[in-house]
Amino acid sequence: MTALLTDNLPLLAGAPNGIKELRELILELAVRGKLVPQDPNDEPASELLKQIVEEKARLVAEGKIKKQKPLAEIAEEEKPFGLPNGWSWTSLGEIAAMRGGSTPSMSKSEFWGGDIPWVSPKDMHDGVITDSELKVTQSALDKTSLELVPIGSVLLVGRSGILKRKLPVQITAVPCTINQDLKAISPFQPLPSRYVQLMLRGTARIILLEDVKQGTTVQSVVYDKLFARPFGLPPLAEQHRIVAKVDELMALCDRLEAQQADAESAHARLLQALLDSMIQASDATDFAANWQRLAEHFHTLFNTESSIDALKQTLLQLAVMGKLVPQDPSDEPASELIKKIDSEKSRQVKAGKFKPIRQVSGIEDADKPFPVPATWGWARLADVAFQITDGAHHTPTYTAAGVPFLSVKDMSGGRLDFNATRYISEEAHEQLTKRCHPQRGDLLLTKIGTTGVPVIVDTDRPFSIFVSVGLIKAPWDHLNVSYLQLLICSPFVMKQSLDGTEGVGNKNLVLKKIANFLIAIPPLAEQHRIVAKVDQLMALCNQLKTCLTQAREVNQQLASALVEKATA
Repeated sequence: MTALLTDNLPLLAGAPNGIKELRELILELAVRGKLVPQDPNDEPASELLKQIVEEKARLVAEGKIKKQKPLAEIAEEEKPFGLPNGWSWTSLGEIAAMRGGSTPSMSKSEFWGGDIPWVSPKDMHDGVITDSELKVTQSALDKTSLELVPIGSVLLVGRSGILKRKLPVQITAVPCTINQDLKAISPFQPLPSRYVQLMLRGTARIILLEDVKQGTTVQSVVYDKLFARPFGLPPLAEQHRIVAKVDELMALCDRLEAQQADAESAHARLLQALLDSMIQASDATDFAANWQRLAEHFHTLFNTESSIDALKQTLLQLAVMGKLVPQDPSDEPASELIKKIDSEKSRQVKAGKFKPIRQVSGIEDADKPFPVPATWGWARLADVAFQITDGAHHTPTYTAAGVPFLSVKDMSGGRLDFNATRYISEEAHEQLTKRCHPQRGDLLLTKIGTTGVPVIVDTDRPFSIFVSVGLIKAPWDHLNVSYLQLLICSPFVMKQSLDGTEGVGNKNLVLKKIANFLIAIPPLAEQHRIVAKVDQLMALCNQLKTCLTQAREVNQQLASALVEKATA
């Protein structure tokens, strides 16, 4: 069975969360008697249990533990799987004593500042417990319910949010005390603590599922169930062999993890260098050559979601720098386009349709982060927009039906979503549209919470928006709204969006910051070419992600099949 694991390590480790699941599989095989071969010369576990009974009787006679009530026998239907020859079914209640913890009064200085570790869940890390953040005095032991936990006890977190992620169990290397969120499981001699720890870790999935009370905020172990749970107990000699084999395989997992981390780090550095070389391309022709070289190694370079996302961001940055498509000298330059937009804005303002957008900064050469082609121009977003506003600043009266009233949650996915929207009356909608009237072709921008997500209005359905959403109206016959959308999604404008977001908890991207976004404007014809090229390349990126997902699913299926074979 060990050969099945080691021969297929690359496949198992390469599955999603592969090394984590490989560790869990090793532990599960260990406690089911499938990790090391059995030796018929080993003294059976039934003899070990007899020795434990004698040890318990001795401790009772010496007054060190209380006499237990007779434990119920483990019924056949309670045994979850067959055991190898020489093994016996047992329970924690039969092979270990359990101690609880408490917190001495914090107001009594005589209890604190001593040299006896007082362990709490925050002291639980991988390895053994050798120290704690807080320590108590001998007086705390003498005058409170605190008990000294002996060396070699297995500490178990019994009540904590940690239980949502794992079942933390560690062994004490020094005598200590514990707080009320822990239990100390002290195996009776001659049972080794390391095997009891391994036994708990190997059945952690079942314990978390069946022996933990699932609360909304705090989870807690049901100790009566845990201490009565059937566990398979190997012969003592086999326990030592199992512990040694688990240590060997876990060290192998550590090496695999380190190799993966090194490989991922090297891959990330290489990928970033190649993506940077694309951004540094002098023009679209230079970019095309770099892209061709990159395309030859796509499946090697872009083999994670994060690498594909990095490629998408690079493509957007190239698009807004004028390096994604070639320039056409016959295109009307952006300077003329901006004049036309300015003229149209003045006409609309004079007609009373829109108010002038104020508090807009000028553009200095030092503001320009990179050079753009000669036919391009720089502008503030307010320079090319009719209106930059946001939705209702008060919560309206909602109705069972009527006109949809959208907030950030209805567009955080990058598109309008009417499935879970609330509604307002026609009259309330009409009042709101006097100041803020989103229409087909306009651009919305999330400005509270998840900020900076641009969404094009692609419906004629009437709706209103809340203050958490901004509205950008512009002369769309002179400005491609899809270009403006990808511009706002680019790293260049995204950084401005993040810099313009205020607050810590409920973050807010204020209108003034949006109006002052510095943007690079290509000729209108080139805007259309850029949008078409970006759509084409993003489709390629999405195909890469689909292939990646499918490959991982196949890998996961193969790994699952191996796991089923190993645990059958």
